[in-house]
Amino acid sequence: MSGTPLRITVWNEFIHERENETVRAIYPDGIHGAIAAGLQTQLGSAAVVRSATMDQPEHGLTDEVLAATDVLTWWGHAAHKLVDDRIVERVQLRVLEGMGLLVLHSAHASKIFKRLLGTTCMLRWREAGEKERLWITDPSHPIVDGIAGEYIELPQTEMYGEFFDIPQPESLLMISWFEGGEVFRSACTFRRGKGKIFYFRPGHETFPIYYDANVQRILANAARWAAPSGAAYHGKARNVTEPLEPIASGHVADASLHVKKG
Repeated sequence: MSGTPLRITVWNEFIHERENETVRAIYPDGIHGAIAAGLQTQLGSAAVVRSATMDQPEHGLTDEVLAATDVLTWWGHAAHKLVDDRIVERVQLRVLEGMGLLVLHSAHASKIFKRLLGTTCMLRWREAGEKERLWITDPSHPIVDGIAGEYIELPQTEMYGEFFDIPQPESLLMISWFEGGEVFRSACTFRRGKGKIFYFRPGHETFPIYYDANVQRILANAARWAAPSGAAYHGKARNVTEPLEPIASGHVADASLHVKKG
């Protein structure tokens, strides 16, 4: 990726902002607009940032768009069940092939996150506008690079609490404490196939969290971290009829056993 701008696609349902005046007042250009602007500000000429929304043909995630995407950010809340399964499968394949995926806030319940992680990804929640303090648990990780101090603090957030039904993360970068007493694993990384996945909790639609400089810095760092790298992904069965070395057994396979039905 050296010398080549990172290609980022910011995906959003874009429903709350059009239907709710409170959300529209906070995010007049959509949540995707705020996220995209923050990424572009943080990354500058090192990235090309585009947006896609659910109301566009194929949810804005055509084969051509995904082929030209190095890192996809995903924000959803109101319409998880309305996301086309064909698009979910398309995104899943691209992640397995190496595209990075940043899953934000309520996208924990998205089809793509649950499919990739294989669990319900459910949790406790409360909307009371309470303070959140996100403690850094792995200060050496590049995603938290440049964050001053041992934690970041958000004055008003929606609470997410444990138990969070996810597999054991590859890395746990931040644990949240909330004013009401709950704690939560708020910044977690995973790998599926060749793809890197980052889940980041902050970002409720009725609070201006995506304008926070620390949040923007973490998302930009995460995009850099999740960029594709390495050799091709081999996710399909391959019948290797020619061995690397001679085989002495003389076994002849019954080809009819390998014919797929239906």
